[in-house]
Amino acid sequence: MASEPRYEVSVSSDDSLEGTLVVGLSNVGLAGLTAVDHLIHQLEFERIGHVRARNFPTITPFANGTPRQAVRLYAAPEHDCCVLASEFVVPVWAAPTFADAVQNLVASSDIEEITIFHGVPVPHGPDEHALFYVATPEYRERRLDDAGIAPLRGGVLDGVPGEFANRSLIGELPPLGALITPIHPPGPDFEAALRFLAFLREGYGLAVEDEQLRERSEAMNRYYSELADRIETLESEGIAPEDRNRPVDRMFM
Repeated sequence: MASEPRYEVSVSSDDSLEGTLVVGLSNVGLAGLTAVDHLIHQLEFERIGHVRARNFPTITPFANGTPRQAVRLYAAPEHDCCVLASEFVVPVWAAPTFADAVQNLVASSDIEEITIFHGVPVPHGPDEHALFYVATPEYRERRLDDAGIAPLRGGVLDGVPGEFANRSLIGELPPLGALITPIHPPGPDFEAALRFLAFLREGYGLAVEDEQLRERSEAMNRYYSELADRIETLESEGIAPEDRNRPVDRMFM
């Protein structure tokens, strides 16, 4: 009989984790992952652990020839905050086992609340480029009552956000806030990531600068605007699709 898939958390620091756990996962648009990656580099969070997937395929990211763990844990006691960043997608069916690993981590720590960033590829208009929330009452009272962020009116959360929210409701995890924003696939959606960073500044007082990320967002917007103009020109000239010399877009992180 095959072994059940599971996640294992390994922490190298003897210091107890405390404060808020901010979670950024890899999903369509990469907004949450982009935001937490920017946060940990800007404020020089210390990497203190990782999460390993057992008994099902995963990935090993690398940069400049050097591999790294796909799911990493960071801490910054001076900011009363720690971060869980995942570069691989946690499948919906694996969300309970991922939540088990996080729940075990939280049980041995002083983590008081969980903030998870979640980008959703839903149809939306220009006035809906905003943050929304799904949060337990205690988290809402603590972080959102004066934040000017609207609740999502209705629907369901699945995957890791849904599993975390359910466990928070029954007291197995601390108060939880899922910050949700519409995203533009395939990503990375830098504008959505900037909205998450704004929440960290305003809701937590974290002095994280976003100028570099904003410049990348503007550059990407220019690229797609120019690409759209070229395609429109080709169509207006009646050039067949198979005869067009288009650039290849293969963005990845």
